[in-house]
Amino acid sequence: MDISQEQWWQEAQNDKNGVILDVRTEGEWNEGIIPGAIHIDIYKGQGFIYKVDELDKSKNYYIYCRSGGRSGQACNIMQQMGFTNTYNLIGGIMEWDGPVVSPE
Repeated sequence: MDISQEQWWQEAQNDKNGVILDVRTEGEWNEGIIPGAIHIDIYKGQGFIYKVDELDKSKNYYIYCRSGGRSGQACNIMQQMGFTNTYNLIGGIMEWDGPVVSPE
């Protein structure tokens, strides 16, 4: 489901069962992330599928990429894999005006 920046961040912050997922490349990840994000690169193809398959399907996933395209794809893939609650950040990190931190 595509949701606005403000709604996405508010829900991600208030969701005790929420996980923020960054699906960008390693290089993009290293440029800065939304606080609390985990990283699984969608361009890894089958590797992405394997990693996602290890995630807890009962959690809610707040997914972002650079501009919203890859995260939209990730939402579709995850829904096909049985994840029921996936939320795509419209506009991605390029339009993000919330906090950004360096990955640890």
